[in-house]
Amino acid sequence: MTVNQIAEQPPFTTADGSTIRSLLDTTNAPVKKQSLAEATLPAGGYTERHYHRSSEEFYFILEGEGTMEIEGELRKVQPGDAILIPAGSRHQITADSGAGLRLLCCCAPPYSHADTFFD
Repeated sequence: MTVNQIAEQPPFTTADGSTIRSLLDTTNAPVKKQSLAEATLPAGGYTERHYHRSSEEFYFILEGEGTMEIEGELRKVQPGDAILIPAGSRHQITADSGAGLRLLCCCAPPYSHADTFFD
C-alpha cells in the first residue's frame, strides 16, 4: 500500500510555470498509468499556454477562482469544478481571485516535462 502525505512532498515548478506537489507519480509511488498532483498559482498568476501530446488531464478546483482556456474557449472556474483537458489540446489557467488558485491535476499517462509543448 502506498500512502503519501501532501506536506511531505517537495514543491517544484513545472515546465508551464505552475508550482506543484506530486502526490502520486512515478517518482514517489509504483505508478504506471496516471499521476496526481496539487498545483498552486498566486493571485494573477497563470500557466504558460501549452499542450501535452500524450497526457489527458483532469483539473479539479479546490480553492480560488480562475479562467480556464482550452483551444480558445474561455470559462470561469471555481471550487468544485472538474475540467477535462484532452491530450493535444492547448490550454492555460489563470488565477483571478485575490487568494490565488489551488487545484488537483490528474494526468494519464503520468505528467512528464518531456510531454509539455509550447506554441
